[in-house]
Amino acid sequence: MKKTLLTLFFVCTALICFAQDTYNLTSDSKLTIDGTSTIHDWTVTANTMEGTLKADGMAPREIDFQVTVADIKSERGATMDKKTHNALKFESNPKVTFTLKEVKNESSVVGTLSMAGKKKEVEIPAKIVASGSDLKISGEYPITLLDWDIEPPTAMFGQVIVGDDITVKFDLVFTKE
Repeated sequence: MKKTLLTLFFVCTALICFAQDTYNLTSDSKLTIDGTSTIHDWTVTANTMEGTLKADGMAPREIDFQVTVADIKSERGATMDKKTHNALKFESNPKVTFTLKEVKNESSVVGTLSMAGKKKEVEIPAKIVASGSDLKISGEYPITLLDWDIEPPTAMFGQVIVGDDITVKFDLVFTKE
């Protein structure tokens, strides 16, 4: 009897593991960060991202997503890039990460966001769409820098100050392995 229960347990566990499909983040994915300053609005782009997603059918069950901070770039040049990287404390925290905890009401994802040395559980409004062998997750998420212990960067001896509120916009495309 004990042997039968143990065998049944392993068979059920194996079926659950095999029921999940694995997806990888594609190069079609985009993530930008929009903000303001005392002089102009600005946008930076995440150029290096990695991610995997596991799903039951088309319902995400696991997401591990990373952005390489050193590859977040702006069109305004190296000075702004350096200020962005330093604000995110890239030397001690080279990646911004998100790990899924749950999909809520099919309109938001809940998980752990880690950046600049701080971790928080967040709920991010998101649209999840299946298209062929792809799963697309898109949305926007507002962040207040001081809530993350990030000092808004300044320039020109404090004459230019970045606003405390930014918006992360994402359009992530995961394709089935």
